[in-house]
Amino acid sequence: MSSSSQPVPPNSSSHTAEPIEQSIHISKLGLLAVGLLAICLSPIILTNPALLSVLLVIPIVVAWWMLRVRTTVTADGLRLRRMFSSEHIEWSQIKGFRFPKQGWARADLTDGREVSLPVVTFGRLPQIAAASGGRVTDPYAAADRAAREKAAAERAAAENDETESGTESDPGTK
Repeated sequence: MSSSSQPVPPNSSSHTAEPIEQSIHISKLGLLAVGLLAICLSPIILTNPALLSVLLVIPIVVAWWMLRVRTTVTADGLRLRRMFSSEHIEWSQIKGFRFPKQGWARADLTDGREVSLPVVTFGRLPQIAAASGGRVTDPYAAADRAAREKAAAERAAAENDETESGTESDPGTK
């Protein structure tokens, strides 16, 4: 039996998938934009290379940030990597998640703190659910399952209507 403050994952069974580690990070495709930024800065830098070559630091820092920042979801918890720090949070420390309209998701911790989850948005919940070992529910899967059940019920009702209309006496056979 579990208390409301201490969530317990479901027992594993033959139909429970093994959690896989998921790394949620910024797409490497964004590095093309960083390269474009460096190209656009080139004419400015070439006007006075001694003074303005410092501007090349901007695309380098942005590229480093894009490659470093990530949230890794494992069966043990979350590993957060920010620009200058890293943090590991175990599932037992997480009370819940909050998804603001703008920005990254936040984890509410049992000690009252709120931690930003780099790169995690509501759309990434299926990845978190797959790697959490059942600790996080995938809302998309529940909606898909409900839609499939509704479609199956509608098909069954339509087949039932067809069967009933097929057993009625035809006016031409009287």
